[in-house]
Amino acid sequence: MSDEALRRLPVGSVGHKPFGWWGMLTVVMTEGSLFAYLLFTYYYFVVQYGRIWIPEAPSLRLAGPNTVILLLSSAFVWWAEKSAARGKTKAQSLGLAIALLLGVVFLAIQVLEWRDKPFTLGSGSYGSAYFITTGFHMAHVVVGALMLAAVLLWSLLGYFDRERHAALSIAALYWHFVDLIWLTIFFTFYVTPYIG
Repeated sequence: MSDEALRRLPVGSVGHKPFGWWGMLTVVMTEGSLFAYLLFTYYYFVVQYGRIWIPEAPSLRLAGPNTVILLLSSAFVWWAEKSAARGKTKAQSLGLAIALLLGVVFLAIQVLEWRDKPFTLGSGSYGSAYFITTGFHMAHVVVGALMLAAVLLWSLLGYFDRERHAALSIAALYWHFVDLIWLTIFFTFYVTPYIG
């Protein structure tokens, strides 16, 4: 077998989703259940105690732009995946690099927002709900960023082409999940206090 043949990644299931994609979908559904329970906690306390349970009106100064940054990263991952399917390797690598950078920026801004909070993890049930939910999400963003870094490296090494980019699709599925979860967290903690 030639060196080129050894270097290329396997195609996987041609014409269907690879097994890894279905495995990642299972992970996403499991993790989605975790976040559903965490958000249920928030709504349970709001229903029990009303607005007085929330120590301050949430600020959108950092969270708003940070949401846009994360959504943009998802768009660049989508672009990278489409570029891979079209055999445009430079666009694929560029999309992954920008998405990874935006993911790191999101994490940095989230840390800044944590530092500005007047409450802590142990100051009450609201602080616990906020820091545990956003902390779990940050952990998922870190995992997603590591996935993007790995597929970016493989992309730069030329491991992907029109047929062989299953790993990129799997990482993209996870990253879109992370973005979707953030939208539910953003709506819950930052938007619902201003509704009704």
